[in-house]
Amino acid sequence: MIRSQRDLEAFVRECRDAPYVTVDTEFVRERTYWPVLCLIQMARPAPAEDKDAAAIIDPIGVDLDLSPLFDLFRDSDVVKVFHAARQDVEIFLNLSGDVPTPLYDTQVAAMVCGFGDQVGYETLVKRVVGANLDKSSRFSDWARRPLTDRQLAYALADVTHLRGIYETLAAQIAEAGRSSWVAEEMAALGQASTYVTEPEEAWRRLKTRSSGGKFLAVAQALAAWREREAQARDVPRSRLMKDDALLELCALQPKTAEELSRARLLFREGRKGDVADDILAAIRRGLETPKEEQPQAAPVKPPKPGSGPVVDLLKVLLKACSEEIGVAQRLIASSADLEEIASEDSPQTPVLSGWRREAFGETAMRLKRGEIALASGPDGVRVVALDASQQEDVDPVDVSKLSAGAV
Repeated sequence: MIRSQRDLEAFVRECRDAPYVTVDTEFVRERTYWPVLCLIQMARPAPAEDKDAAAIIDPIGVDLDLSPLFDLFRDSDVVKVFHAARQDVEIFLNLSGDVPTPLYDTQVAAMVCGFGDQVGYETLVKRVVGANLDKSSRFSDWARRPLTDRQLAYALADVTHLRGIYETLAAQIAEAGRSSWVAEEMAALGQASTYVTEPEEAWRRLKTRSSGGKFLAVAQALAAWREREAQARDVPRSRLMKDDALLELCALQPKTAEELSRARLLFREGRKGDVADDILAAIRRGLETPKEEQPQAAPVKPPKPGSGPVVDLLKVLLKACSEEIGVAQRLIASSADLEEIASEDSPQTPVLSGWRREAFGETAMRLKRGEIALASGPDGVRVVALDASQQEDVDPVDVSKLSAGAV
C-alpha cells in the first residue's frame, strides 16, 4: 500500500525497468461530472511470490504528487496494460493531460483471440489463468476509509492476474500474425479525442426523432450549455437537466421566464434566477443560428432496392468469417457497415481498410459483386467461387435455372 511520496517514487523506478505494467483504478462518479480517483493499482512482471511487484496507490487523504507516475505513463519503452481501458484512461487524461502510451487493452485483444464481444475480466481470469475472483467488493464505496482487507485483495487482483492474461493473449496474437491488427485498434484508443466530449458535439448523444434545423440548433445550444455548466460545477449532466427535459425545451422553445415555467420536466432550479436566464439565452442562441450553420442529423438513406437480401447474406458471411478466424463479429463489422456495403456503389466504411479488409471486407465485396457464393455443408457455411457463367442473373422464382455450384 503506497501512501508516501518516497514509496511511490521507489515503485515507479522499479516499473521503469519492466517491459510492461498492468494498471487499473477504482473511482466514484455518481455525484460528480469528473470521476473521483480513489485507488490506482499497478503490477510489473515478476514471480507470483514477489509481493513487491504489485502495489496499491492511495491518493485519498495523502499529499501525493503523481507526477512520477504520469512520467512513467509517457515512457514509450513501457507498455501500459489495461482491461476495458476507457474509463481508466479518461481519468489519467484529465489528471495529466496525456493518454498513457503505449496502451494495450486486453478486452480488445481478447476479441481478436475469439473470446467474444466485450468479454469481462472475471471471464478471462477464469479461462486464461484458471483462477476465480471474489467480486463481492465490486460495488464498494472506494472513497471511504479505512478500506477492508477484502477490498484491497479485490483491487489488487485486478492487476496481478492481468499480467498472465496479457502475456498469454499477446503470445497468441503474435503466433497468429495478428499483432498489426491489435496495433490498429490500440492506435485509436491512444487518441485523446476518443475520450473528450466537446460541448458543441454533446447534442449528438441525444435520442431525438426530430431532424428540424431549429430544433437541432436549440438542442446543440442547450446541450453545450449543460456540458460546460456540469464541468464547471463538477456535477452529473442529469443533475442540471435530464435529456427528456432538454428535448421538451427544444420543442417548446420558450422565450420568456413565464413560458419556461410551463415546461413540465424541468427541475425547479432551472425555472428561476441565473440558471433560467442561461437556459433562455441558450435557446435564443439556437433560434438565432443561421440556417446554413444549423446542425444536421445524420441522413437516413432509404435502403437500395434489393439490398435487404444482400445484407442478410453479408451477415451470414460475417458470422462464418468470425468463427473461421476466431475474432468477435462486433470488432470486425457492425450492422451499419454491412448496410453501407450492400447499398453503396463505393462504400466508405472502416471494414474496407486495414486488417478488417483482410479479414472480411474484401470477401464481402466479392460476395456483393457475385464473384462468390455461400454454400452449406456438413462443416457449416463455406465460400464457393463462381465462374462467369454462374454469375448471370436468374429469375429468383425459377430456381431450376440455378446451377449447382451457385447454391
